[in-house]
Amino acid sequence: MTVRTLAACGLLTVSVLLVPAAAAAGAGPAVAPGTPQPTLRICASAKELPYSAADGSGFENKIAATVAEAMGRQPVFVYADKPAIYLVRDWLDKKKCDVVVGLDASDPRVLTTAPYYRTGYVFVTRQDTHLDVHSWNDPAIRKVGHIVVEFGSPSEAMLKQVDRYNDNMSYLYSLVGFRSPRNEYVQIAPERMAGEVRSGGADLAVAFAPSIARYVKADPTLRMTPVRDDASRGDGQKLPQTYDQSMGVRQGDTELLAALNTALAKARPQIAAILAEEGIPLVQVAN
Repeated sequence: MTVRTLAACGLLTVSVLLVPAAAAAGAGPAVAPGTPQPTLRICASAKELPYSAADGSGFENKIAATVAEAMGRQPVFVYADKPAIYLVRDWLDKKKCDVVVGLDASDPRVLTTAPYYRTGYVFVTRQDTHLDVHSWNDPAIRKVGHIVVEFGSPSEAMLKQVDRYNDNMSYLYSLVGFRSPRNEYVQIAPERMAGEVRSGGADLAVAFAPSIARYVKADPTLRMTPVRDDASRGDGQKLPQTYDQSMGVRQGDTELLAALNTALAKARPQIAAILAEEGIPLVQVAN
């Protein structure tokens, strides 16, 4: 489970903005004048780069628009001014929009499409250091300085597992103004995580690859290494480091689900190009 699919505490008042494809992600396929084109209402956060943004610059904006066009529909983004973790509960379930992009394939809240890519967590380090880690089991992790992770993620759980959480707790909380993620949704921006490694504030960042790949790709001083999928909790339970990504629709909306699956297969080359441009490392989709 990624931090983007975690349930958050409390209710928030939310502004919603409908943005057609021409304003957010490029115009849809041409239609005859006067002929109404069916639309696909896409739930999205207005300010959650690199995933989505109101200007359409998120990679999930581009994927959603590509899939809508493969369906012969105009993508219409329903933008909310709160994080994407609220999209299912406060938008999809309330029928303000019809599809959420970038959910874990096992998300029980929705019907999920066939996975359209699989990726995982990555270690981010500076190119000029000799720190070469590939697994949470690497002894070097116990010797480095600050480690920055996403709150609520498998990386935070593993930071506790390798007995490095107490060493880093004050540092992590300082990056969010000492606000507590127990009482509100609090997250360290991925761009900030990359910047901490660049500046030397942290020796190591551990993040979900789609969150941070854009910022590592843009910075020649950084490198990104996939986390080996061999992590486990103290009780021996495996803690996965790779996840299939799917789109989600409301429970019971099997017609839209089938249409999305068909479109995802049709748009596979375009989706692969978007992911490659973003710099997201991929692994084979699980069977």
